[in-house]
Amino acid sequence: MTRQEKIVKTSIIGIVVNLILVAFKAVVGIATNSIAITLDAVNNLTDALSSIITIIGAKLAGKAPDKDHPYGYGRIEYFSSVIIAAIVLWAGITALMESWPKIFNPDVTNYTTVSLIIVAVAVVVKFVLGQYVKRVGEDINSQALVASGSDAFFDAILSLSTLVAAIISIFFHISLEGILGVIISIVIIKASIDMLRETLDSMIGARVDSELSQKIKASIREVPGVYGAYDLSLHNYGPEEMQGSVHIEVDDDLSALDIHKLSRQIALKIYEEFSIALTIGIYAHNNGHSEIRDDLYEIASKYDEVLEIHAFMVYEAEKLVTFDIIVDFDADREAVKGKILKEIKDKHPEFNYAMIDDFDVSD
Repeated sequence: MTRQEKIVKTSIIGIVVNLILVAFKAVVGIATNSIAITLDAVNNLTDALSSIITIIGAKLAGKAPDKDHPYGYGRIEYFSSVIIAAIVLWAGITALMESWPKIFNPDVTNYTTVSLIIVAVAVVVKFVLGQYVKRVGEDINSQALVASGSDAFFDAILSLSTLVAAIISIFFHISLEGILGVIISIVIIKASIDMLRETLDSMIGARVDSELSQKIKASIREVPGVYGAYDLSLHNYGPEEMQGSVHIEVDDDLSALDIHKLSRQIALKIYEEFSIALTIGIYAHNNGHSEIRDDLYEIASKYDEVLEIHAFMVYEAEKLVTFDIIVDFDADREAVKGKILKEIKDKHPEFNYAMIDDFDVSD
Protein backbone atom coordinates (compact mmCIF):
# COMPACT_ATOMS: atom_id res chain seq x y z
CA MET A 1 0.00 0.00 0.00
CA THR A 2 1.02 3.60 -0.53
CA ARG A 3 1.23 5.94 2.47
CA GLN A 4 -2.07 7.59 1.46
CA GLU A 5 -3.81 4.22 1.16
CA LYS A 6 -2.62 3.23 4.64
CA ILE A 7 -3.96 6.49 6.10
CA VAL A 8 -7.33 5.98 4.43
CA LYS A 9 -7.62 2.33 5.46
CA THR A 10 -6.66 3.03 9.08
CA SER A 11 -9.04 6.00 9.26
CA ILE A 12 -11.95 3.96 7.87
CA ILE A 13 -11.37 1.32 10.53
CA GLY A 14 -11.40 4.09 13.14
CA ILE A 15 -14.65 5.53 11.77
CA VAL A 16 -16.46 2.18 11.81
CA VAL A 17 -15.29 1.25 15.31
CA ASN A 18 -16.08 4.67 16.76
CA LEU A 19 -19.57 4.81 15.23
CA ILE A 20 -20.38 1.42 16.73
CA LEU A 21 -19.15 2.65 20.11
CA VAL A 22 -21.16 5.86 19.74
CA ALA A 23 -24.36 3.88 19.22
CA PHE A 24 -23.81 1.57 22.17
CA LYS A 25 -22.60 4.26 24.57
CA ALA A 26 -25.37 6.68 23.67
CA VAL A 27 -28.02 4.04 24.35
CA VAL A 28 -26.37 3.05 27.65
CA GLY A 29 -25.80 6.67 28.72
CA ILE A 30 -29.41 7.68 28.08
CA ALA A 31 -30.84 4.50 29.59
CA THR A 32 -28.78 4.83 32.78
CA ASN A 33 -28.93 8.64 32.89
CA SER A 34 -25.10 8.68 33.01
CA ILE A 35 -23.50 11.96 31.93
CA ALA A 36 -20.03 10.37 31.88
CA ILE A 37 -21.03 7.59 29.48
CA THR A 38 -22.96 10.04 27.31
CA LEU A 39 -19.93 12.31 27.11
CA ASP A 40 -17.85 9.29 26.21
CA ALA A 41 -20.23 8.67 23.30
CA VAL A 42 -19.86 12.28 22.14
CA ASN A 43 -16.10 11.92 22.33
CA ASN A 44 -16.24 8.82 20.14
CA LEU A 45 -18.33 10.77 17.65
CA THR A 46 -15.66 13.47 17.41
CA ASP A 47 -13.09 10.70 16.92
CA ALA A 48 -15.06 9.43 13.93
CA LEU A 49 -15.29 12.94 12.51
CA SER A 50 -11.55 13.35 13.02
CA SER A 51 -10.93 10.21 10.98
CA ILE A 52 -13.06 11.59 8.15
CA ILE A 53 -11.05 14.83 8.16
CA THR A 54 -7.82 12.81 8.19
CA ILE A 55 -8.94 11.00 5.03
CA ILE A 56 -9.85 14.26 3.28
CA GLY A 57 -6.54 15.82 4.32
CA ALA A 58 -4.55 12.83 3.08
CA LYS A 59 -6.35 12.88 -0.29
CA LEU A 60 -5.74 16.62 -0.79
CA ALA A 61 -2.13 16.38 0.41
CA GLY A 62 -1.47 13.63 -2.12
CA LYS A 63 -2.10 15.92 -5.10
CA ALA A 64 0.84 16.18 -7.48
CA PRO A 65 2.91 19.40 -7.56
CA ASP A 66 1.84 21.98 -10.10
CA LYS A 67 2.92 25.40 -11.37
CA ASP A 68 1.35 27.29 -8.46
CA HIS A 69 2.52 24.79 -5.82
CA PRO A 70 5.86 23.35 -7.03
CA TYR A 71 6.57 21.71 -3.65
CA GLY A 72 3.26 19.85 -3.62
CA TYR A 73 0.35 19.95 -1.19
CA GLY A 74 1.83 17.94 1.69
CA ARG A 75 1.30 20.68 4.27
CA ILE A 76 -2.47 20.29 3.93
CA GLU A 77 -2.09 17.39 6.37
CA TYR A 78 -1.09 19.92 9.01
CA PHE A 79 -4.25 21.94 8.38
CA SER A 80 -6.36 18.82 8.83
CA SER A 81 -4.60 18.22 12.15
CA VAL A 82 -5.45 21.77 13.24
CA ILE A 83 -9.12 21.18 12.39
CA ILE A 84 -9.11 17.92 14.36
CA ALA A 85 -7.58 19.68 17.35
CA ALA A 86 -10.23 22.41 17.16
CA ILE A 87 -13.02 19.81 17.10
CA VAL A 88 -11.60 18.00 20.09
CA LEU A 89 -11.19 21.32 21.94
CA TRP A 90 -14.83 22.20 21.24
CA ALA A 91 -15.94 18.80 22.53
CA GLY A 92 -13.90 19.26 25.71
CA ILE A 93 -15.28 22.74 26.43
CA THR A 94 -18.85 21.57 25.80
CA ALA A 95 -18.34 18.60 28.11
CA LEU A 96 -16.97 20.85 30.84
CA MET A 97 -19.98 23.17 30.64
CA GLU A 98 -22.38 20.22 30.90
CA SER A 99 -20.51 18.39 33.66
CA TRP A 100 -19.79 21.20 36.08
CA PRO A 101 -23.43 21.65 37.27
CA LYS A 102 -23.71 17.88 37.83
CA ILE A 103 -21.19 18.11 40.66
CA PHE A 104 -23.64 20.15 42.73
CA ASN A 105 -26.85 18.57 41.39
CA PRO A 106 -25.98 14.93 40.59
CA ASP A 107 -28.38 12.84 38.53
CA VAL A 108 -29.51 9.45 39.71
CA THR A 109 -27.95 6.74 37.57
CA ASN A 110 -29.33 3.25 37.02
CA TYR A 111 -26.57 0.97 35.84
CA THR A 112 -27.35 -2.53 34.65
CA THR A 113 -25.07 -5.49 34.14
CA VAL A 114 -25.43 -5.13 30.38
CA SER A 115 -24.44 -1.45 30.46
CA LEU A 116 -21.35 -2.19 32.52
CA ILE A 117 -20.32 -4.98 30.16
CA ILE A 118 -20.68 -2.63 27.18
CA VAL A 119 -18.48 -0.03 28.85
CA ALA A 120 -15.89 -2.70 29.71
CA VAL A 121 -15.85 -3.95 26.12
CA ALA A 122 -15.48 -0.35 24.92
CA VAL A 123 -12.38 0.04 27.08
CA VAL A 124 -10.72 -2.95 25.45
CA VAL A 125 -11.78 -1.93 21.93
CA LYS A 126 -10.52 1.64 22.28
CA PHE A 127 -7.24 0.44 23.74
CA VAL A 128 -6.61 -1.95 20.82
CA LEU A 129 -7.77 0.65 18.27
CA GLY A 130 -5.55 3.33 19.78
CA GLN A 131 -2.45 1.14 19.74
CA TYR A 132 -3.12 0.11 16.14
CA VAL A 133 -3.76 3.62 14.80
CA LYS A 134 -0.79 5.13 16.63
CA ARG A 135 1.56 2.39 15.43
CA VAL A 136 0.52 2.91 11.81
CA GLY A 137 0.88 6.68 12.22
CA GLU A 138 4.42 6.33 13.57
CA ASP A 139 5.38 3.90 10.80
CA ILE A 140 4.29 6.28 8.02
CA ASN A 141 5.01 9.57 9.83
CA SER A 142 1.39 10.72 9.94
CA GLN A 143 0.91 13.31 12.68
CA ALA A 144 -2.87 13.09 12.39
CA LEU A 145 -2.92 9.30 12.87
CA VAL A 146 -0.52 9.44 15.81
CA ALA A 147 -2.72 12.06 17.49
CA SER A 148 -5.85 10.04 16.75
CA GLY A 149 -4.28 6.86 18.14
CA SER A 150 -3.10 8.61 21.29
CA ASP A 151 -6.55 10.10 21.77
CA ALA A 152 -8.17 6.67 21.42
CA PHE A 153 -5.78 5.17 23.96
CA PHE A 154 -6.58 8.01 26.34
CA ASP A 155 -10.27 7.41 25.76
CA ALA A 156 -9.78 3.84 26.94
CA ILE A 157 -8.33 5.10 30.21
CA LEU A 158 -11.20 7.56 30.63
CA SER A 159 -13.79 4.89 29.89
CA LEU A 160 -12.11 2.70 32.48
CA SER A 161 -12.52 5.48 35.04
CA THR A 162 -16.20 5.71 34.08
CA LEU A 163 -16.55 2.01 34.74
CA VAL A 164 -14.90 2.37 38.14
CA ALA A 165 -17.23 5.26 39.01
CA ALA A 166 -20.23 3.15 38.04
CA ILE A 167 -19.13 0.32 40.30
CA ILE A 168 -18.60 2.78 43.16
CA SER A 169 -22.09 4.18 42.57
CA ILE A 170 -23.64 0.71 42.70
CA PHE A 171 -21.91 -0.49 45.86
CA PHE A 172 -21.47 2.74 47.83
CA HIS A 173 -24.30 4.89 46.41
CA ILE A 174 -21.89 7.77 45.78
CA SER A 175 -22.35 9.76 42.56
CA LEU A 176 -19.08 10.70 40.89
CA GLU A 177 -20.61 11.46 37.49
CA GLY A 178 -20.19 15.24 37.62
CA ILE A 179 -16.65 15.09 38.97
CA LEU A 180 -15.70 12.44 36.44
CA GLY A 181 -17.27 14.46 33.62
CA VAL A 182 -15.20 17.50 34.60
CA ILE A 183 -12.01 15.39 34.73
CA ILE A 184 -12.78 13.90 31.31
CA SER A 185 -13.46 17.31 29.79
CA ILE A 186 -10.23 18.80 31.22
CA VAL A 187 -8.22 15.87 29.85
CA ILE A 188 -9.85 16.33 26.42
CA ILE A 189 -9.07 20.07 26.45
CA LYS A 190 -5.44 19.47 27.40
CA ALA A 191 -5.02 16.80 24.73
CA SER A 192 -6.44 19.12 22.07
CA ILE A 193 -4.13 21.97 23.09
CA ASP A 194 -1.10 19.64 22.99
CA MET A 195 -2.18 18.41 19.56
CA LEU A 196 -2.64 21.98 18.33
CA ARG A 197 0.75 23.08 19.67
CA GLU A 198 2.58 20.17 18.03
CA THR A 199 0.93 20.79 14.67
CA LEU A 200 1.55 24.54 14.76
CA ASP A 201 5.22 23.86 15.53
CA SER A 202 5.43 21.83 12.31
CA MET A 203 3.67 24.56 10.32
CA ILE A 204 5.77 27.41 11.74
CA GLY A 205 9.03 25.54 11.36
CA ALA A 206 10.26 23.72 14.43
CA ARG A 207 13.88 22.96 15.25
CA VAL A 208 15.38 20.07 13.28
CA ASP A 209 15.32 16.84 15.24
CA SER A 210 18.77 16.52 16.80
CA GLU A 211 19.07 12.78 16.16
CA LEU A 212 18.19 13.19 12.47
CA SER A 213 20.63 16.09 12.15
CA GLN A 214 23.49 14.09 13.64
CA LYS A 215 22.76 11.10 11.40
CA ILE A 216 22.77 13.25 8.26
CA LYS A 217 26.02 14.99 9.20
CA ALA A 218 27.67 11.71 10.13
CA SER A 219 26.63 10.24 6.78
CA ILE A 220 28.15 13.22 4.95
CA ARG A 221 31.41 12.97 6.89
CA GLU A 222 31.74 9.34 5.76
CA VAL A 223 32.43 10.56 2.22
CA PRO A 224 36.21 10.70 1.50
CA GLY A 225 37.50 14.24 1.12
CA VAL A 226 34.96 15.86 3.49
CA TYR A 227 36.42 17.46 6.62
CA GLY A 228 33.10 18.45 8.13
CA ALA A 229 29.41 19.19 7.58
CA TYR A 230 27.91 22.46 8.84
CA ASP A 231 24.89 24.78 8.64
CA LEU A 232 22.41 21.98 8.05
CA SER A 233 18.99 23.48 7.40
CA LEU A 234 15.86 21.44 6.62
CA HIS A 235 12.52 22.69 5.34
CA ASN A 236 9.37 20.64 5.72
CA TYR A 237 6.81 20.73 2.91
CA GLY A 238 4.72 17.96 4.41
CA PRO A 239 5.41 14.64 6.16
CA GLU A 240 6.87 13.14 2.99
CA GLU A 241 8.59 16.15 1.45
CA MET A 242 11.73 17.60 3.02
CA GLN A 243 14.42 19.71 1.40
CA GLY A 244 17.39 21.55 2.79
CA SER A 245 20.95 22.71 2.49
CA VAL A 246 24.32 22.00 4.10
CA HIS A 247 27.88 23.26 3.82
CA ILE A 248 30.76 20.82 3.52
CA GLU A 249 34.43 21.59 4.15
CA VAL A 250 36.83 20.35 1.48
CA ASP A 251 40.45 20.96 0.45
CA ASP A 252 41.01 24.45 -0.92
CA ASP A 253 42.85 23.14 -4.01
CA LEU A 254 40.00 21.06 -5.49
CA SER A 255 38.90 21.89 -9.02
CA ALA A 256 35.34 22.84 -9.93
CA LEU A 257 34.90 19.38 -11.46
CA ASP A 258 36.11 17.68 -8.26
CA ILE A 259 33.69 19.74 -6.17
CA HIS A 260 30.85 19.01 -8.58
CA LYS A 261 31.44 15.24 -8.37
CA LEU A 262 31.72 15.36 -4.57
CA SER A 263 28.59 17.42 -4.02
CA ARG A 264 26.55 15.22 -6.37
CA GLN A 265 27.79 12.11 -4.58
CA ILE A 266 26.69 13.52 -1.22
CA ALA A 267 23.30 14.71 -2.50
CA LEU A 268 22.51 11.27 -3.93
CA LYS A 269 23.73 9.52 -0.77
CA ILE A 270 21.54 11.60 1.53
CA TYR A 271 18.50 11.22 -0.73
CA GLU A 272 18.88 7.43 -0.83
CA GLU A 273 19.33 7.17 2.96
CA PHE A 274 16.89 9.83 4.20
CA SER A 275 14.70 10.83 1.19
CA ILE A 276 15.86 14.43 1.69
CA ALA A 277 16.94 16.64 -1.22
CA LEU A 278 19.99 18.66 -0.13
CA THR A 279 21.67 21.61 -1.78
CA ILE A 280 25.42 21.47 -1.09
CA GLY A 281 27.48 24.56 -0.30
CA ILE A 282 31.25 24.63 0.00
CA TYR A 283 33.72 25.78 2.65
CA ALA A 284 37.39 25.64 1.68
CA HIS A 285 39.65 23.94 4.23
CA ASN A 286 42.43 26.44 4.85
CA ASN A 287 45.70 24.49 4.89
CA GLY A 288 47.80 27.48 5.91
CA HIS A 289 48.04 29.73 8.98
CA SER A 290 47.33 26.87 11.35
CA GLU A 291 48.68 28.95 14.26
CA ILE A 292 45.81 31.45 13.95
CA ARG A 293 43.25 28.66 13.65
CA ASP A 294 44.68 26.84 16.68
CA ASP A 295 44.71 30.02 18.77
CA LEU A 296 41.12 30.81 17.79
CA TYR A 297 39.92 27.33 18.74
CA GLU A 298 41.79 27.51 22.04
CA ILE A 299 40.22 30.86 22.89
CA ALA A 300 36.73 29.65 21.95
CA SER A 301 37.15 26.49 24.04
CA LYS A 302 37.21 28.64 27.21
CA TYR A 303 33.59 29.63 26.62
CA ASP A 304 31.00 26.90 27.19
CA GLU A 305 28.48 29.05 25.31
CA VAL A 306 30.38 28.56 22.05
CA LEU A 307 28.96 25.51 20.32
CA GLU A 308 31.03 25.52 17.15
CA ILE A 309 33.47 27.45 14.95
CA HIS A 310 33.81 26.58 11.28
CA ALA A 311 34.47 28.02 7.81
CA PHE A 312 37.84 29.37 8.96
CA MET A 313 39.73 31.10 6.17
CA VAL A 314 42.75 33.42 5.96
CA TYR A 315 43.05 35.80 3.01
CA GLU A 316 46.73 36.69 3.07
CA ALA A 317 46.61 39.42 0.44
CA GLU A 318 43.78 41.26 2.17
CA LYS A 319 45.10 40.52 5.67
CA LEU A 320 41.65 39.23 6.54
CA VAL A 321 40.48 36.25 8.64
CA THR A 322 36.88 35.07 8.40
CA PHE A 323 35.04 32.38 10.34
CA ASP A 324 31.54 31.37 11.40
CA ILE A 325 30.64 31.07 15.07
CA ILE A 326 27.65 29.42 16.77
CA VAL A 327 26.81 30.67 20.25
CA ASP A 328 24.09 29.17 22.43
CA PHE A 329 20.72 30.94 22.15
CA ASP A 330 20.52 31.27 25.95
CA ALA A 331 23.88 33.02 26.29
CA ASP A 332 24.73 36.72 26.09
CA ARG A 333 25.73 36.21 22.49
CA GLU A 334 27.13 39.67 21.75
CA ALA A 335 29.26 39.71 24.90
CA VAL A 336 30.76 36.27 24.19
CA LYS A 337 31.54 37.10 20.57
CA GLY A 338 33.07 40.42 21.57
CA LYS A 339 35.43 38.77 24.04
CA ILE A 340 36.59 36.16 21.54
CA LEU A 341 37.13 38.77 18.84
CA LYS A 342 39.19 40.93 21.19
CA GLU A 343 41.39 38.03 22.31
CA ILE A 344 42.19 36.81 18.81
CA LYS A 345 42.94 40.39 17.69
CA ASP A 346 45.32 40.83 20.60
CA LYS A 347 47.20 37.66 19.59
CA HIS A 348 47.32 38.41 15.86
CA PRO A 349 46.87 42.14 15.40
CA GLU A 350 48.25 42.12 11.87
CA PHE A 351 44.93 40.78 10.55
CA ASN A 352 41.40 42.10 10.39
CA TYR A 353 38.61 39.72 11.41
CA ALA A 354 35.12 39.07 10.05
CA MET A 355 33.07 36.97 12.46
CA ILE A 356 29.91 35.66 10.83
CA ASP A 357 27.08 34.99 13.26
CA ASP A 358 25.61 31.53 12.72
CA PHE A 359 22.73 29.83 14.51
CA ASP A 360 22.27 26.47 16.19
CA VAL A 361 19.24 25.22 14.30
CA SER A 362 19.90 21.48 14.09
CA ASP A 363 22.15 20.12 16.86
